[in-house]
Parts: sequence; C-alpha cells; structure tokens
Amino acid sequence: MSPAVPERALGELGRTEGGTDALALLVRDQHTRRLILLRALLDAAAAAPAAPRPAGPAAGPREHWALLEEADRADRAAVRAVLLHPFAGPWAQRCLRGLTARAPTPELAADLGYFGALAAAAAIRAGLPFTVRLAAPAGPLVLPTLGALRTTPGPSAPVDITLAETRVTVRQDGAAPLTLEAARDVPRSGDPRWQPVLALEPLREGAPPVHLDDLDPYRVAPPGTRRPGLSAATGPDPAERAGWARLWARTGPALAAGGAHRAAEAAALLRCLVPLRPPPGSAPSGEGPAQCSATRREAFGAVLSSRPATPDHLAATLVHELQHTKLAALTALVPLHHEDATPRHFAPWRSDLRPFDGLLQGAYSHLALADYWQRLALGAERPSRSDQSWAEHARCHEQVGAVLPVLAGSGALTREGRAVVNEMIAVYHRLSAHPPPAGHRVRAAAYVRTARMIWRQRNGT
Repeated sequence: MSPAVPERALGELGRTEGGTDALALLVRDQHTRRLILLRALLDAAAAAPAAPRPAGPAAGPREHWALLEEADRADRAAVRAVLLHPFAGPWAQRCLRGLTARAPTPELAADLGYFGALAAAAAIRAGLPFTVRLAAPAGPLVLPTLGALRTTPGPSAPVDITLAETRVTVRQDGAAPLTLEAARDVPRSGDPRWQPVLALEPLREGAPPVHLDDLDPYRVAPPGTRRPGLSAATGPDPAERAGWARLWARTGPALAAGGAHRAAEAAALLRCLVPLRPPPGSAPSGEGPAQCSATRREAFGAVLSSRPATPDHLAATLVHELQHTKLAALTALVPLHHEDATPRHFAPWRSDLRPFDGLLQGAYSHLALADYWQRLALGAERPSRSDQSWAEHARCHEQVGAVLPVLAGSGALTREGRAVVNEMIAVYHRLSAHPPPAGHRVRAAAYVRTARMIWRQRNGT
C-alpha cells in the first residue's frame, strides 16, 4: 500500500466511513495543497511581465501578502480559516490560469483584487490593527467568511478598511463611513450596507460553524462550465436564509440517526453550504426534480445544494456530497485506477455514458446513501419515516449492485483502488443482511431495469 495512506485509513475510507485520523489526513493534505497553490499564485503575480494589479490607487498582491504574513504571526489559526475558505481555491486557480496565459484575461485585475479582501478578512479575524486600500469591485465587496459591503464600484473609488481595537471602519469618498463590531465569528453592524454571512450552528460540539455562503463571487463555477442540471446560486434573501436556518436546526439529529460516523465526517469536512435555486424543471406541484446538489474538487469543504424538503433529505445530501469530497481527496493522495476518461459505462443514477472514475464516484456515494437510509429505517419510530427510508435504501442498494461487477472486474485498479472496491463490496453484502420489505426490493429492481433500458435507447448500446 502507499505510505501516504495507512492501511487502516484506506479500509475505513473504502467502507465510506473514516475515523478521526483518516479524515484528518485528507483535511491536512488538502490544506497543504491550498497553501502551495496560494504561494504559486504569489510567485506568478511577481513574475508576470505586466503588473496585474487592480486599476487605481489600491494595493497589489505583494502588499496583500505582507498583510497576510503579519496577520499570520498574530493568529495563525484565524488566518488559516480564511486562506482555507473553500472558495479561495477556485479563485486562486482562476488567477493562476490568468497569470500564466499568453495574454492577461480582461477579468484578471479584478480577480486579483480579491486577494486584498482575503488579506483584510484574515487580519480582522486575527485582531491585527491595520489599514488597507482595496479596489471597489463591480458588485459587493466580499470579505470572505465575514460578509459583504455595498460600495460604489470603480477604480477611482477605492475603499479604505481599518481595524482599530475591535472596530472596523470602512471609508469611501462620497459615502458616510461604515463601522463594524469585529466579533470573532462574524462582524455586526446596523448599517444596511453590510450583509454578514449566516453562520449555522456547528454539527457537533467543538466543530466550527458552517457558513451559508450566498455572497462569495467564486461560490459557483462560471457559466458554461457548470454541471448540466445544476441550478444557479441564490443571492442573500432573508426568507431563504430563514428557511435554511430552520431546516439546518433539525438536520444534525437526522444526520446522527444515520450513524455517528456521518455526523463526524460532516463536522470534519463541511465548512460551508451554497444555497442554489430549485433545479430546472421543478414545479410547485412537485413534478420534475425536486433538488440538485454538487461539490467542486477545487472548493474543498463546500457543498452546493438547493433546499431539500426535509431534514432527512438535507442529511442525505450531505452524506452523498461529502463522499465525493472524501474520494476526491483520497485520489489526490494516491491513484485508485489507471482507466482512461472515455465515457462508456452505464450508471443507474445517470442517463448518459459515464467514465470509469465517474462510475466509481457515483457507486461510492450511493453506497453511503444506502447505509444512511438503512440505519434511518431500522431506527425509525414513525411508520411513514421507516417506509420512505426503506424505499430510498432499496433504490440506492440496487443501483450500487448494478455497477459493482464493472468496478470489481477492472484490471486497471491500483492496489489501493482494489482495496477500496473490495471494502465497498463487503459493505454492500453487509447491508444485504437487513433487506427492505419485499415490495421495496421489487420496485427498486424495476427502477434499475427501466433506467438501463432508457440508457440503452438514448446511447444506442
């Protein structure tokens, strides 16, 4: 086995679980990669032939980095909370692509301006007295993990941000100063120009709060690169935020009912939720897809989702998406297979051809869902909850069973990949020891047969 992943951790992750050490290994590696990416970004900015700094009198990347270093000396943990903010990942990758392109992209200067917002947010969290001048972006000026300021946009209207003791003051020519009380979690102000992030309650004692991030400009992929069927992100809306907060308050118990390991992995991995609009095709009558969700490999710690109908389904969404997070992080540490990326495989949860890696990712997440729903069904006190949970379990279990032979039969699995697939097979058979009511099994089998028939008709196989 690879020395990068101990055998015990590989076994736990293969079972779609993960103890404290295994999850910490994934988190530590992803955080190291993020810090290396940020260093590469700074080096690329310094080496760029044209000064890629925001227009006007605002500070540039070197000044921002110096502020970050000073804040890091004051409070490293507070600064890392900002640098490891999930959406600093896609932002840094976008800037790095722009800096290393043959010609700078039109949005590069504005993208680099976000570096200053990161530095200011880190210094605020660290409690470091500072003053920094930022360029006013076209939209709100977002301070990652903290909130957003409504400012007057334009290169000739820079924004000065100052922290003195516990008070943040924001000044811009032509506007009254704005003051924030810099509490350690989220700064507060009665000024309507300030929109704080919504900090949801931690999933377990000692874990950090989970942010409902409806502000960050890098929270979703750019148009044209988003996954089909994924809806657009919502903006800050009091009613939507209130709905999420009510749902979240009941999600922790639902998650724990699906296994203590599910609550533990969510507490270890999840840092923010991005609210999405209802998916395309949804209707008030309930026809069409009711929910969509996703993760982004470059945004470790984030889950994007439209609002589910029940706490059980939000918990299931977290289980589903965090398996993608875990498996992607594991794959970054050690390759699991050497299959090519040609789409050719049937997956009962998709109507298109899937590459081998997509098949593995989908089977892994659906296996975890089968486990979650079975535990919920076995522990349910209400018949309605038990019946719905058995139906969800039966469908997921049948879907996984339809693709496990393909995964197990691959000759391109690495030793680590073979170990993971073998553990998945073991979990699949363990779940079979507590079968759902017969009617649910029959309907699940019919569902998969129908999905295969539609897939063959659509793809000509």
